[in-house]
Amino acid sequence: MTFAEGGSFEGGRVKTSRGRRGAAAGGGVGLLAIAVYVISQLTGVNLAPVVDAVQGGAAPGAVQATEGTLGTCSAAEANSQRDCRLSATVYALDAYWAQTLPANSFTFSQPDVYSFESTMETGCGTASASTGPFYCPPDKAIYIDLGFYDLLQSQYGASGGSLAEMYVVAHEYGHHIQQITGVMDQANRQGTGADSDSVKTELQADCYAGLWTGHAATTVDPKTGVTFLNPITQAELSDALSAAQAVGDDHIQQQSIGGVNPDTWTHGSSAERERWFMTGYTQGTIAACDTFSAASL
Repeated sequence: MTFAEGGSFEGGRVKTSRGRRGAAAGGGVGLLAIAVYVISQLTGVNLAPVVDAVQGGAAPGAVQATEGTLGTCSAAEANSQRDCRLSATVYALDAYWAQTLPANSFTFSQPDVYSFESTMETGCGTASASTGPFYCPPDKAIYIDLGFYDLLQSQYGASGGSLAEMYVVAHEYGHHIQQITGVMDQANRQGTGADSDSVKTELQADCYAGLWTGHAATTVDPKTGVTFLNPITQAELSDALSAAQAVGDDHIQQQSIGGVNPDTWTHGSSAERERWFMTGYTQGTIAACDTFSAASL
């Protein structure tokens, strides 16, 4: 999936925090980061300080960081540079949801988006690459270390690609939509299990990501009059589905502990994550993404 020629994305939408990252000690640190990510995903326990200590980074709250915003990017830069792609993706999501939510009787508001390196303090605890991208409801903000995409490929076998990266952002943006619609407050997100509200919440965010993806090539940037994205190819769609498959609870458990325990799931299986992304993509409506009323996941 590529941004259409003629598009331009002004700076300021994505805030940045660039901390001092500790020196890596061979491949062991990367594996530790993945292990911590798995534990964070499956238990909700934030163990990012463990990785920071091993990497030689500063303690939470003591990381020396520089803050700013991403600058203006052209469509060509968004197609070749991850930070620009993040900024452009956020603008495309803003435009889509600014149209879609009012049409469904909700008042739209933009989430804050932070791109950071090393660690960053948030209203939900310490953000780091090891905890993975996440949405923090108290902050109404998305946090992402772009290095996560490398871990997704190297450790869990995702194929990579631009649409795979956009899927991750669109999924976290989907949690902001749930904040607006009340799902975040109504769901019991502390439980685990294949039929838990936690899983239903995550699968709905996958569906919202697919919903945006299906409309992205026809959503026009009101500032330029150009559609944000070119039509999606089958190869690009396969990349997005590969990313969804890679972060399924069963796949992560099999990779990390050699077995699968549905009682501890918080995000859904690989097949479910792919299926709900495609539900949004093919059916194209918010109503189709009601995982809480679905007969089966």
